[in-house]
Amino acid sequence: MKPAAYTIHHSHCHFCWDRSIAPVQKIAPGETIKFEIMDASGGQISPNSSADVFANYNSDRVNPVNGPVYVDGAEPGDVLVVRLEHYAPSGWGWTANIPGFGLLADDFTEAHLLHWNYDATGKTPLLFGTNAQIPLQPFAGTIGVAPAEPGPHSIIPPRRVGGNMDIRDLVAGSVLYLPVEVTGALFSIGDTHAAQGDGEVCGTAIESPMDVVVTFDLIKARKLAMPMAELPERDATLARGKCWMTSGIGPDLMAASQSAVSGMIDLLGREVQLDPVAAYMLCSVAGDLRISQIVDAPNWTVTFHMPQTIFG
Repeated sequence: MKPAAYTIHHSHCHFCWDRSIAPVQKIAPGETIKFEIMDASGGQISPNSSADVFANYNSDRVNPVNGPVYVDGAEPGDVLVVRLEHYAPSGWGWTANIPGFGLLADDFTEAHLLHWNYDATGKTPLLFGTNAQIPLQPFAGTIGVAPAEPGPHSIIPPRRVGGNMDIRDLVAGSVLYLPVEVTGALFSIGDTHAAQGDGEVCGTAIESPMDVVVTFDLIKARKLAMPMAELPERDATLARGKCWMTSGIGPDLMAASQSAVSGMIDLLGREVQLDPVAAYMLCSVAGDLRISQIVDAPNWTVTFHMPQTIFG
């Protein structure tokens, strides 16, 4: 892992996307930064909190993101390359049912708060009472760059430039590609999780503060409609080896699914020279279409995964 040239403390955070927010650091492509990230409550929940905390919960302070970071040379029409080098989990996190939030909000109206104290090395699984053991799978739920449209914009829904995508596959070793819409890209990251299921259906994962080390690069003048990624090889129960991943983000699950598949067809044409109809058929027999997030209204995150191992 490359040493970090700079550290961005969690005090350097913001609670919306806005191209006018002044960058806290300027870097060159190839440089590495460590981000010290607080939990998704913005510090409102501590290890001593009970569910009563939600009686006075300030929703304007949720999902803080560290940054923004200005990447020298980044211009609209470029692609920002985000190499997720390392996560250092804190050993504490929380999961909650927050009234009015989540896929089944009408069915679950009472506030509940569950604390997790876990082995940050990942050698011991996270215990869910006496019922289940959850593997530690740290990732950042919110990763993005500033949109071109003047802000401010809510931090909650994701967009084509990333944001609160909640893609649990963006673990250490992943390389995320984000379309740049403003000069300098203005990258921010936050909402770190110790583990999450696809969909994040109750609205929260294991929300956990942690440090994240990221290296940046640029691809000049590359058309990219939605975020995409290269994912590392993981446990066979979680992913089929090293994968390419494309995404669709929007208020309509069908349209988002179509966007994710179209992105993979384009990627396969570029990477393995498949013509579109061949790529389309290959997607149907070898790829996985998944709902990564269906709670960050009004936009949902759909991802499409293609194992690279099938190409030898």
